[in-house]
Amino acid sequence: MRKLKNSELQRITSSEFKKAEKNPIILVLDNVRSAMNVGSIFRSADAFLIEKIYLCGITASPPNKEILKTALGAQKHIEWQYNENTISLIKTLKHPDNYLVAVEQTKKSIILSDFTPPKNKIILIFGNEVFGVNQKVIDLCDTSIEIPQYGTKHSLNISVSAGIVMWDILQNIKKDNISQ
Repeated sequence: MRKLKNSELQRITSSEFKKAEKNPIILVLDNVRSAMNVGSIFRSADAFLIEKIYLCGITASPPNKEILKTALGAQKHIEWQYNENTISLIKTLKHPDNYLVAVEQTKKSIILSDFTPPKNKIILIFGNEVFGVNQKVIDLCDTSIEIPQYGTKHSLNISVSAGIVMWDILQNIKKDNISQ
């Protein structure tokens, strides 16, 4: 078995990415304090051909040097927008074409593996590394999902969580498209 060279990976270019049909997922980062986490999420959003990222509140935005360090250029072609207030953004995004999902541990959260993505566009909301998704934001969501965990810690790093959730939801979307 031989490791592939980057030139053999047949990835699309930045301009092809901008023109490509995106997966029906939008990310909202609610007061994420680490710019390195933000950059890592940009990079994962690139890998999964995500439609857009909203950066809210204290969340850093490009061209922050820590974002640039971890995004490795993904911030150049992923559509993104800064919004000062997460709640006002969520109210704007709340309509029948969108399904708002807080990635948070709540009394009614659905375990990720049990979550069946709807046909709507999925808006995934990720929260602050310490405080999570703001309760007022959760109150506006259609549901909440959580990643099952079996150790002593009660949470995963936000960039790790974002990658896991995007991958799992896209696998379910692909399965659903194949079965139609």
